[in-house]
Amino acid sequence: MPQTETPGTEVSPRARIRLRWWTELPLIMLVYACYSAGRLLARGDVSSAVDHGLAILRAEQFLHINAEHPLNRLFTREAWLGVPADFWYASLHYLVTPAILIWLFRTRQEIYRAARTWLMTSTFIGLIGFTLLPTCPPRLLAGGHGFVDTMAQYSSYGWWGAEASAPRGMGGMTNQYAAMPSLHVGWALWCGVMLWRHGGSRPAKALGVAYPLLTALVVMGTANHYLLDAVAGVAVMGVGLLLAPYVTRAAELVTARATASAPVVAAGSRDAGSAVVSGGCQTSPGERIPRQRESRLASAAEPDVSPTDAGEGAAAAAR
Repeated sequence: MPQTETPGTEVSPRARIRLRWWTELPLIMLVYACYSAGRLLARGDVSSAVDHGLAILRAEQFLHINAEHPLNRLFTREAWLGVPADFWYASLHYLVTPAILIWLFRTRQEIYRAARTWLMTSTFIGLIGFTLLPTCPPRLLAGGHGFVDTMAQYSSYGWWGAEASAPRGMGGMTNQYAAMPSLHVGWALWCGVMLWRHGGSRPAKALGVAYPLLTALVVMGTANHYLLDAVAGVAVMGVGLLLAPYVTRAAELVTARATASAPVVAAGSRDAGSAVVSGGCQTSPGERIPRQRESRLASAAEPDVSPTDAGEGAAAAAR
């Protein structure tokens, strides 16, 4: 069956150009560096972040969808759930997504480029959300709101401290108010779609469904995100999916213009007025380099050789 072209996984002749890891890795690192730097720059003031968090919580309570409350109580009470959930939140976000990217790059290059562009576009949209709407996560609200920071409660089990999922002593390097949207959920959804569509086996498809769903439960149960944060993460991935083809075309246009403006000199070619010769020297049309002229003069000065002498010389050379 011919492969259908859908945004985010479309296959085009341009996408079949072989990609190289030494060009892809710096690009991904640059995007992630911008994402991390933007999180730090868009800290916002604490009062606004708390106001936004409380507004989200009140909206959920009004709609009776504040699922993070019962989940957080469960994870706080049952360590056998809370500890694995903290490890999940602190690590899989940074392990599974790069692993899926590497897998696609090595085995599915025909869809890798579109998938990578979808992920990066959505990440930048999420960065805009962090900037415009700094949000206090449930775990940082006052105790009267009924949330417990499970990562602080179970910090003795892992490498993280009480401030964030970062290693102890490095919590100040993170933006704890970058909660809306939840890119933990967004990236997990991207991984799930890749596994479902291109995993090629039932276990891979099952993992593709389970991973984003479990991630959504984890981010709420650990009191790191509201339900609406998770919904916003899904929405961001949807918008990124729609914009990814346009981003790809824009990048191709920029690359084509840059390539067209670069001078191209073919090996052994001659331009209109000169030719490139050994040593980087140039000659005008019809002109010979000095050694060529000397060779012609020397050959002209030599006496003529008779056919007999030439035959004898050839025979001597053969001996």
